[in-house]
Amino acid sequence: MKKSFKLAAALCAVGLAASACGSAPVSTTSTSSASSWSACMVTDTGGIDDHSFNAESWAGMQDAASASGGKIGVSYVQSATENDYTSNIASLVSKGCKMIVTVGFAMADATTASSKKNPNQMYAIVDNASSGSKIQGLQFNTAQGAFLGGYFAAAMTKTGKVATFGGAKYPTVTVYMDGFWEGVQYYNAQKGKNVQVLGWSEKTQQGTFDTSANPFGDQSGGKSIAQTFQSQGADIVFPVAGGTGIGALEAAKASNGALNAIWVDDDGFYSNSAYASVIMTSVTKGIATAVKTSVTDAYNGKFTSTSFIGTLANNGTGLAPFHDFASQVPASLQSELATVKADIISGKIKITSANQPTA
Repeated sequence: MKKSFKLAAALCAVGLAASACGSAPVSTTSTSSASSWSACMVTDTGGIDDHSFNAESWAGMQDAASASGGKIGVSYVQSATENDYTSNIASLVSKGCKMIVTVGFAMADATTASSKKNPNQMYAIVDNASSGSKIQGLQFNTAQGAFLGGYFAAAMTKTGKVATFGGAKYPTVTVYMDGFWEGVQYYNAQKGKNVQVLGWSEKTQQGTFDTSANPFGDQSGGKSIAQTFQSQGADIVFPVAGGTGIGALEAAKASNGALNAIWVDDDGFYSNSAYASVIMTSVTKGIATAVKTSVTDAYNGKFTSTSFIGTLANNGTGLAPFHDFASQVPASLQSELATVKADIISGKIKITSANQPTA
C-alpha cells in the first residue's frame, strides 16, 4: 500500500502524472491487470493517502486481492472534489469492475444513482447504510470506541480541558464526537470531576468543523484549529477529519508537550509515524477487515446487501494500544477502560448518540 502512495507522490513532484495531482482520476493497480474479476474503489476528497478511512479502505482492497492469490484485481480512482464522484463511479462501471467500493457518507447519492442505472452491478459503500439490492453498507458504531477515547482523555488531561473537531458535519463524523463527549461526561459523573470538552456538544449538535473547500485534506486548517484549542487550555485533541487531522498532530508536535492527540480510524502510531510521539492512542474503525470481507464475499458469489455494523463486540471499533504513552497510563485506568468496554458491550452503559448506525 505504501509503495503506491509514494509512487503517486513522486510522480506529482516531478510533474510526470498530472492526473495524480489534479481533478482527473488516477488509477493504481496492486495485482495483475489480467485478473478476470476486478474490484475497484473510489476515494472521497481526502485522497488515497489520508492516513485514515480512504487508506484503510484501500488496505482492505489489497488484502482481498492478496487472499485470493491474485484472482481478484484491485484498483482505485481518486476524487479531487465531490463533483468527481458520479463520473468516477461511471468510469469504473464502464471499465467492467465486478465490485465497486465507494468511500464515505458523502458518496451515498452518487452510489445510489449509479446502482439505479446499473441494476446488476455490485457495490459496497463505507460509512453508509445499504440502499437497494446491490449496495452493501459498511457502517461502524464508532460512538462506542470514541466513548472509551473520551473517558481516557478525561482521565489523562492535566488542564481539565480536552477538545475535538470534525472535517465536515456528517453523521459519520459527529458519531465519533458524540461518543467522545459522552465518555468525558461519564468519567465526570463517575469521578465527581468537571472535565470540559471544547469543540463539540452532543446536546446542541454544534461544534468546530473545517470550513475549507477540502475539509478532509486541509492540514493547515487542522493545525490552526488545534492551536486555537491549545490557546483555550486544552491539552488533548481528538480530530475526526482525515488528512485535516494531520495538521492537529503537527500542532501537537510543535507544542513541546503542551498538547497531545488521540487519532481516528486506524492506529495513528503506525499510519502517522512521524507524529507517533504525540499520539496517546487511537479510536479505531475496522474498515480494512470489513472491505476485505465484502469484496471477498462478492467474489465467492456470496454478495449481500445486508448492512455490516462494526461494534466493540465484533472489533469493528475500539481503542488502540498506548504505545509510547503506555508507561504514563495508570494500571487502574487501564482496568477501568476494560470495565467500561465490557459495560458498553453488555448494555449496562447505554450510549445515546442519535448518530449511531442502526441498520
